Amino acid sequence: MAQTPNKTQETHADVEVFLAAVEPEARQADARAVCNLMAKVSGEPARMWGSTIVGFGSYHYRYDSGREGDAPLVGFSPRKAALTLYIMSGHQDDALMARLGKYKTGKACLYLNKLSDVDQSALAEVIPGCVNHMREAYPAGGAPKP
Repeated sequence: MAQTPNKTQETHADVEVFLAAVEPEARQADARAVCNLMAKVSGEPARMWGSTIVGFGSYHYRYDSGREGDAPLVGFSPRKAALTLYIMSGHQDDALMARLGKYKTGKACLYLNKLSDVDQSALAEVIPGCVNHMREAYPAGGAPKP
């Protein structure tokens, strides 16, 4: 049976065009700040994944079920309800997260109402921690390390 294509794939859409359309203005400013921070700490260029996710770098995953695909190492989406940061779980230090400030988490997401709610220096430590974790967990072959 053929695998259903993943909904979120890297595209050739222009990140700047996407960011310029983000509203309200305060969310756009937060999105640009996160974009700059993720580019700086990841060392990767910003690329669009699907129509609403800005991602940096990529990794290839392969599950035991046989399903596989590519996803960004880190990324974000300036959604209406919250600025959503895609920073995969498994790397956060409790003390570092305690310093972060006001946020919510999901399985692999960090939700911020606004960037000013969090400690920027703590966020600048969380993101490279995620990048390093993902590069270690998903080496070039795509199979997670046991």
